[in-house]
Amino acid sequence: MSNPFFDHPILNSPYARPSQHWELDASGQPTQQILESRRRAEFITPIPKPKKQKTTPRQEGFLFDEGEGLSTKAQQYDPTSIINEVRNHVDTWRALPNPSQWQVTPETARLLQHWRHHGFSGVRPFFCQVEAVETAIWLTEVAPATRHGKRLLDPLVAANKDANPELMRLALKLATGAGKTTVMAMLMAWQTINAVRRPTARQFTRGFLICAPGLTIKDRLRVLQPNDPDSYYKERELVPGDLLDDMGRAKIVITNYHAFKLRERIDIAKGGRQLLKGRSGDEIVTTENEGQMLQRVMPDLMGMKNILAINDEAHHCYRERPADDSEFVDGSGNPLTGQDLRDAKAQAKKDNEAARLWISGLEAVNRKLGLARVIDLSATPFFLSGSGYAEGTLFPWTMSDFSLMDAIECGIVKLPRVPVAENIPGDELPVFRNLWENIRKDMPKKGRGSNQELDPLKLPTRLQTALQALYGHYEKTYKLWQDAGIKVPPCFIIVCQNTAISKLVYDFISGFQRRNDNGTSRLENGRLPLFRNFDETTGNPLPRPNTLLIDSEQLEAGDALDAKFRDMAADEIERFRREIVERTGDPRAGDNITDQELLREVMNTVGKAGQLGGSIRCVVSVAMLTEGWDANTVTHVLGIRAFGTQLLCEQVIGRALRRQSYELNEEGLFNVEYADVFGIPFDFTAKPVIAKPQPPPPTVQVKAIRPERDALEITFPRVEGYRVELPDERLTARFTDDSELILNPDLVGPCETRNEGIIGEGVNLTVAHLGDVRSSTLLFHLTQRLLYTKWRDPGEEPRLHLFGQLKRIVKEWLDHYLKCQGGTYPAQLRYLQLADMACNRITAAITRQFLGERPIKALLDPYNPSGSTRHVRFNTSRADRWQTSSRHCHINWVVLDSDWEGEFCRVAEAHPRVRAYVKNHGLGFEVPYRYGSETRKYLPDFIVLVDDGKGPDDPLRLVVEIKGYRREDAREKKSTMDTYWVPSVNHLGTYGRWAFAEFTDVFQMQDDFARKVKAEFDKMLAGVAL
Repeated sequence: MSNPFFDHPILNSPYARPSQHWELDASGQPTQQILESRRRAEFITPIPKPKKQKTTPRQEGFLFDEGEGLSTKAQQYDPTSIINEVRNHVDTWRALPNPSQWQVTPETARLLQHWRHHGFSGVRPFFCQVEAVETAIWLTEVAPATRHGKRLLDPLVAANKDANPELMRLALKLATGAGKTTVMAMLMAWQTINAVRRPTARQFTRGFLICAPGLTIKDRLRVLQPNDPDSYYKERELVPGDLLDDMGRAKIVITNYHAFKLRERIDIAKGGRQLLKGRSGDEIVTTENEGQMLQRVMPDLMGMKNILAINDEAHHCYRERPADDSEFVDGSGNPLTGQDLRDAKAQAKKDNEAARLWISGLEAVNRKLGLARVIDLSATPFFLSGSGYAEGTLFPWTMSDFSLMDAIECGIVKLPRVPVAENIPGDELPVFRNLWENIRKDMPKKGRGSNQELDPLKLPTRLQTALQALYGHYEKTYKLWQDAGIKVPPCFIIVCQNTAISKLVYDFISGFQRRNDNGTSRLENGRLPLFRNFDETTGNPLPRPNTLLIDSEQLEAGDALDAKFRDMAADEIERFRREIVERTGDPRAGDNITDQELLREVMNTVGKAGQLGGSIRCVVSVAMLTEGWDANTVTHVLGIRAFGTQLLCEQVIGRALRRQSYELNEEGLFNVEYADVFGIPFDFTAKPVIAKPQPPPPTVQVKAIRPERDALEITFPRVEGYRVELPDERLTARFTDDSELILNPDLVGPCETRNEGIIGEGVNLTVAHLGDVRSSTLLFHLTQRLLYTKWRDPGEEPRLHLFGQLKRIVKEWLDHYLKCQGGTYPAQLRYLQLADMACNRITAAITRQFLGERPIKALLDPYNPSGSTRHVRFNTSRADRWQTSSRHCHINWVVLDSDWEGEFCRVAEAHPRVRAYVKNHGLGFEVPYRYGSETRKYLPDFIVLVDDGKGPDDPLRLVVEIKGYRREDAREKKSTMDTYWVPSVNHLGTYGRWAFAEFTDVFQMQDDFARKVKAEFDKMLAGVAL
């Protein structure tokens, strides 16, 4: 059955005032009803909720008096109502039929009529662009002369007096992709033509300072210069032909805010500086002063007064207030702690330093030259986390809003689709919506150190599945574009947390040279074929890379490339230099451009046919892909980083929202275009998030009660590893239930994810293309991995004579002990983590076969071979605790991780055969085991001393694990305990007798416990009888 909500998400023409909108409920989700009116300005994010919902308390409403000054009791600042009221006045004013009623100059009236009614031969201004300029015109020319207008200007003046005491700012909010550059050109045309024709009018100027957040936008804004070959005034017909000469009298300086930093005038070495200080010790000043800085940045504006500044991406420009740790909160208002807090504070420090430099530069311009007004343009004019304002607080000088939801309903931008459902049980939020939280503990923490050897093929399995799922859909999109004759490929962008991660991901998808032990190297080609940078047949680097690695923060600041990044990107830089030589025919052309200029040119021409970046299919970015990067071919986005704020989420998704086609269909509307997004945890409101009050919790000390309970002391060995001597002639394996490996979405990540926008058609993203890998190929690769990792001593060649025997064992395991569920495929064993997991299962089965013949030896910590309950002492504020019996536990409290553990304590203390027990919390009892490619430490839950009839001096030491749902790591832990740890410790003979038990059902715990004890007792009796 057809659903108009999904069939026709676009309701309005981009060139007319919106007349319809999709109704949203209180939580921001569609009711599938169309309302015959324009959407009110409300701060919602057009992202669908997950399909699985939990009942959560609603966020408290936000009053804009958080942080003194935004509001007073006498006058509550309400940005939504002010924006809607201004919008209503502008609508009424626009509808006046006679230009003489508009209360504007004839020049302004002429421009308004031109923008509204001119028959443009090319791209014509969108309604939202005209409305933004109309708002600025109304507030400047009309409002001061009317009673209603003056009343609306009062809060604007008050907000600026509080937040920007030296400046008068006006913010116009336009969604990403709505065309802010055109709005700037229209604003400057309005100001310049009036200033030229009315030189004495103080509200107009022909001097403009355009401030951008980076070099990408600065380069792109050159179209605002009247003499530029692609000038918008002429090329886009924004100014009538007879007024174009007036535009030539405008003085326009375009700069990035980094230029406001005071520079050194003379370069003096440290020793020379000490000499010049002399005996007085006075520090010599070698940096330029404000006047010299302005002379350098804007020589064309020196001597002018009444300048108009325009900030592009103005959310980077604010004067911060003091902030404390309590202001750093997550999306639910809970305070951040630990690494999350440190990361948030580091990001806030960086943001605040940039904002301080930007606004200080504008204040210097105002002091020396005079700024009539600052007009801010941004899709997200909100205060950032750590600014001293509640994160997400709208700039209170915002007077116009055209939201992302408005832009989607007008078809001006692509519709973002995010994961809403997946074939995996559990959390409400799909794994691939908030990917970083599911993989962060397995990812490199900082930049790529010189002594840190990282293997690209060991990316976490969930990340590999996310890459495969999104890539599988990209592959189909790529083919559709080819079939349609589109000359450039779609673009897949990946935003990474740090340099180390970006390099790992880049190598994984595009290929890399792996160093062998003998100093040679071999090619590991990229795992995603369309993104490979190496020829599949010859292994040689492709002349034109398909995947680009960039550090956008470095490129935007204009600084020289960091040495580490320069080394990482050296290969692609050299290839692009060769391409420049080929394009120009000049052998020296590549020498006249710096590395950073070259990469910036490549980045800025992604998706542009015939240019340097035209063939790029995938961009891997170290930092955020900055604003102004406006490739319109982006179809897929993957975030592999923390997103501390919703603003970061919207800005990254914004990079994918620029439309590819601006052709109207037969209904006079745009056709819908989509962008699929993984790993970016978009929320549903852009309301400020206020920290919840957190009363300090009470704490207790957990410790051994000495000497009163010393009789209950439990000691244990500190095992660091195991030594196994396996035969290298005749190999057999004894497989058990624990040899089974079940590939399911819980282990590898969701294999089927439903991506939907808040409106429009959804899509299922799967890894079905992995089903094409042949079983013989998989058998070979898995056997090779087993041989090279388990039957190869360090520095020696692998025992190739065992390949046939191992291949036979591997085939038996693949045929009988590998299970694929939930849309997984055997080919996912090509993931190194899963391949090593399979190798561990197979090796354990071979070890198990030879347990009686070849004893396993435990390797103890040479400096601290024994642990004991007597050393436990720590403080906790956890409320879930069990106060132990003085007859059963050396420690006074058990800190509970689940209700099951509390039940276990009750059962253990009631059981007649339990002599003592202890929870492994702060005890230091660790079991080394292999999980996939890595060595991990397993912390069992309890140690229980059990009387099994051997007398009070020889109790059985039972290691107990309490499990609810047995994931694959539980199998690895149990296999390690049964096959390695217990046999090797019992072989030592100095730590008593040990056994391992698992409890999986709390309701059967008491019976199960007794049965485990009885089983061990019977086993011991049988051993004695033999």
